[in-house]
Amino acid sequence: MANSEMPIGRLAPSELADAEALVAASGWNQVAADWRIFLALGTVHAVRDGARVIATAATLPYGDICAWISMVLVAEAYRRRGLATRLLRQCIDDILAGGRVPVLDATPAGRTVYRQLGFEDAWGFTRLTSGQRTGVLRGTDAAIDVRPIDDAVWPALCAYDAAVFGVDRSTLLARMRGRLPAVNLYATRAGRILGLLLGRDGRTSAHLGPLIAEDDATALALLGRALSSIDGNVYIDVADVKGGARGALEACGFAPQRPFTRMLHGRATGFDDPSRTYAVIGPEFG
Repeated sequence: MANSEMPIGRLAPSELADAEALVAASGWNQVAADWRIFLALGTVHAVRDGARVIATAATLPYGDICAWISMVLVAEAYRRRGLATRLLRQCIDDILAGGRVPVLDATPAGRTVYRQLGFEDAWGFTRLTSGQRTGVLRGTDAAIDVRPIDDAVWPALCAYDAAVFGVDRSTLLARMRGRLPAVNLYATRAGRILGLLLGRDGRTSAHLGPLIAEDDATALALLGRALSSIDGNVYIDVADVKGGARGALEACGFAPQRPFTRMLHGRATGFDDPSRTYAVIGPEFG
């Protein structure tokens, strides 16, 4: 069957092993828990050759405002035959039909393709990877109080996040909260919320994000506490405008792995507050 004739269907929970195999073959970091988020809160489109899933693309709506497109994966033997573009167009059409703005985070190679499909650049971020950490990241403001997130403060943190991200994503954050408990942190000064950090496990690395903070001192206080509690490699997707935080991370052993560009369909202005966005959850979630 030609690629153009393979129907686009929906991924079933019983096919998670195929989806995970696509991730592993591409060297990505997602695990089954990430796929389950898309199955529960969004849509995973899938193309099959016989009984095997050989290509995917996922959408994740955020309220009535926007929806993310991600997890565009094609098995190596089926690449460069138009499957990814077909899946992307399906995602775009579905999102636009629901009255939302399609959003995605693009690698440099993907950015060229997405621009041809009507996406425009908004802002950039860079994945930093820790490899072998050579130093300790320390906060510089002793008045900042960093604490583990508990149920009492959770509603206020979700509201704080919504004000920065531009739309309520508390359902997604709740699913992230239990993945890497030691880095579920928030910061206050004199009782006022200054920032929050979550993290999750991954196939090859722990991933820290979102990181939202009022200033560099708060961001570094949260990161310093989190990094002191976990071992192994760590990914952090740091906004390009946050040069101070990035410099501090690189000084203790982090190095850039790859750049990303946040892109919106038909517009260049996002819904988020870039002044307080230090690190995103990841390109698959925003």
